[in-house]
Amino acid sequence: MNLPNKLTVVRLLLIPVFVVLFYWDFPLHYLIAAIVFTVATCTDFLDGYLARKYNLVTNLGKFLDPIADKVLVSTAIILLLTVPEFYSFYVPGGIVMPCLGVCASLILARELIVSGFRMVAASTGLVLAADKLGKWKTFFQDVAIIVILVSGACSGSLGNVLMWTGLVALAVATVLTVVSGCHYIIRNKEVLKS
Repeated sequence: MNLPNKLTVVRLLLIPVFVVLFYWDFPLHYLIAAIVFTVATCTDFLDGYLARKYNLVTNLGKFLDPIADKVLVSTAIILLLTVPEFYSFYVPGGIVMPCLGVCASLILARELIVSGFRMVAASTGLVLAADKLGKWKTFFQDVAIIVILVSGACSGSLGNVLMWTGLVALAVATVLTVVSGCHYIIRNKEVLKS
């Protein structure tokens, strides 16, 4: 197993650590969970960079990398839905949870649809690469999750600003998720014709 694949495995192993830190109630646990999530997202950038730079792309990496990315982000988004009191300090009126639910369902649906689409393509011998829109989608998803988590460790106006910044980033990420998913399928529509 080469270094990029080891980094992908590390990302997968960090997911349960992230979950435990998210729920384990001790001072600054949301901040530490955000740090673990950030480290995991950095391994995503690093493994891809190393694989391309040193020609270490493998079938195992092609298989594991997108799974690790999707499981990490999906886990974080689901976790954020399990603590409604997290948002009530900043956003009155209970509007956040329904909006988060819609964002989560759209993001998860897109990831499942694109994964299924890639499986169909792979069965015909096609390997479909991610595009720039997909990379921007991932960037905004990661930033939104990190900023929302950090806001949980802050209080007062700083926490409020961070929470709203994270929620706006999540809204942008959701739009990019839907647009990139549609673009991805339209760009590769020949997969569905065969």
